[in-house]
Amino acid sequence: MSYDSSNPEPLVSPHSLLSLARSPGASRAGACDETADAQGGFPAQAIARLRRAGHLAAPLPEALGGAGLCEPARVDALRALLTEIGRDDLAVGRLFEGHVNALALVLRYADTAVAERLARDAAEGQLFGVWNTEPAEGGLVLDGADGLEGVKTYASGAGFVTRPLVTARIADGRRLMLVLRLEPGERADLSDWRVHGMRTTATGTVDFSGLGLRDGEVIGAPDDYGRQPFFFAGAWRFLAVQLGGIEAVIETHRAHLSATGRADNPHQQARFGRAMVAAETSRLLVARAARLAVAEAGHPERVIAYVNLARAAVEQAGLDVITLAQRSIGLAGFLESHPLERLMRDLATYLRQPAPDFALTGMAAHALAADEPPHALWPDEVAPRAAERVG
Repeated sequence: MSYDSSNPEPLVSPHSLLSLARSPGASRAGACDETADAQGGFPAQAIARLRRAGHLAAPLPEALGGAGLCEPARVDALRALLTEIGRDDLAVGRLFEGHVNALALVLRYADTAVAERLARDAAEGQLFGVWNTEPAEGGLVLDGADGLEGVKTYASGAGFVTRPLVTARIADGRRLMLVLRLEPGERADLSDWRVHGMRTTATGTVDFSGLGLRDGEVIGAPDDYGRQPFFFAGAWRFLAVQLGGIEAVIETHRAHLSATGRADNPHQQARFGRAMVAAETSRLLVARAARLAVAEAGHPERVIAYVNLARAAVEQAGLDVITLAQRSIGLAGFLESHPLERLMRDLATYLRQPAPDFALTGMAAHALAADEPPHALWPDEVAPRAAERVG
C-alpha cells in the first residue's frame, strides 16, 4: 500500500475494495453481476443462480416443490433470504421480492387447481412479478369479451418476467388479479428507464392489448389484491431487501476504513458507530414487522401501523447510512470505480417507495387515536417465534 505524504489517507485502488467489502466466507445467494450496471440492463446471471439454487421455487409449500417460505412459521427464513439477496445486489433483491410477492398472492387467493399450475411454472424456473402501476389514462382493462386492453408502467423485470401478476379493471370498476403467460422480450418498452440507480431492474411499460383470459389465470375474486392487512403489511418484504442494501453500504464503509488505515480515527469510529446503530435498529424493526404481518393478530390497522413505523425508520436509516459513508470515504466514494458509488445510488433509488408520508402519518394517526398507551400498542406476545434457518 502506497502513501502520499500530502494526503492523510493511504492510496488504495477502489477496485480492491469490492472484495474487502464482503467477508470472504459470506454466502451470496444472489451473487450480483458486478459489471452489470447498464441502463435498461438485467441481472440474468444472478437470476439464473437463484433458479439453480432453488430459490425461485422456495416460496412454495413443500407439497408443491418449494421450501414453504411463504408459510408464517418460516417468516424469519424468508426475511433472511430477502436481506441476503439485497445485500448482494439490490436490483436482484427487488426482482426476487416481486417474485415472492406474486407467489404469496397466488397461494393466498387462487383456486387450488390454479395455484398448482402456477406452482409448476415456478418450480420450472419461471420468473414471477407484480405489476400494478398504470397511467391515469390507458390502464389495464378486462372487457366483456374477456379481452385485455391497456398497459402497466414501472413494471420491474419487463421483458424478463414471464409470469406477471397484474390487476385489470372490470366493468363495475373493481380490479381482478390475473397471472399472464408471456414470452421473454415480449411487449416490453424499456426506453424511458434512464435512472440514477436500480438500473438493471429492467423497469418499463408493458402493453397487454390483444391478450385475454385465455392467456393466463384468474387469481381470487375482484378486489382481493387490496385486502388488508396483507396488502399494506406486505411492505415488510421490501424493507428486508432495503436492509440488505443498508448492510452492503456499511460493509463497504468498514472495508474502506480498514484498507486505508483509518479505523482507529475517533471521528471515523463515531460515524461508523452511528451507521451500525441505524442498521441494527432497522434489522430489529423489520424482523418484528415481518412477524406481526404474517401473524395477522389483532386489528388490521394496528398491524399496518407497525409496518409503516418500520418503513419510516428504515428509510431514514438508509439515508443516514449513505450520508455517513459519504462523509467517511469522501470524494473517492463518488468515483464510478469505487463500490460505494453504485451501492448508494441503488439504495437511494430503492428507498423511494410509494407514499412515504401517507405511511408515516397513518401510523402516527393510529397511535394518537389509540386507547392504549404507546408502549402497549404492539405487545411482545403478539409476534410469533419462527424458524431462523434459511433453505
